[in-house]
Amino acid sequence: MPRLHVLVLPGWQNSGPRHWQSRWEALYSDVRVEQSDWMHPLRGDWMMRLDEAIGELEAREESPQVALVAHSLGCQLTAGWAAHSRKTGRVRAALLVAPPDVERDEVRGVLHSFTPIVRQRLPFPSLAVISTDDPFCALDRARGMAIDWGSQVLEVRGRGHLNADSGLGDWPEGRQLLADLLRNPAAGN
Repeated sequence: MPRLHVLVLPGWQNSGPRHWQSRWEALYSDVRVEQSDWMHPLRGDWMMRLDEAIGELEAREESPQVALVAHSLGCQLTAGWAAHSRKTGRVRAALLVAPPDVERDEVRGVLHSFTPIVRQRLPFPSLAVISTDDPFCALDRARGMAIDWGSQVLEVRGRGHLNADSGLGDWPEGRQLLADLLRNPAAGN
């Protein structure tokens, strides 16, 4: 079986050193898909960069397989990219953590290119982890996006935006969720 590459897809403003995504890079050698502009994101540019990252893997090895680990705006990136890319067959599964509501008035200006939210079913298994008190997305909106994407949904209580401020540390539970999803991808679809 081809080697599995875990690609980390941070959200708006990137993930800092205390964020579980950054910790996973250090612990497991996951690879961050670097964007050219973390502060003024453009969906098309971000989608192109994800396509390039997978293309770089294809140039180095035959039939690479990828797991996407998205947080916040990285979830919206995954949905938009999957609706247009020809490289989706490389993705074995996606862990989508804390998808934000980019259609809210207070973020619509800076995240304008990520609206409307892409709500097509993802062509690969996925698990959406959503918090009951995420300040960037009401629970019903997060649940609705996940259902539209065909994702399995896991609701966690009182973890905010599931980021560094949520006290997750290395978030071993999240890593186990990814491992379970990869072991049994049918459960995520």
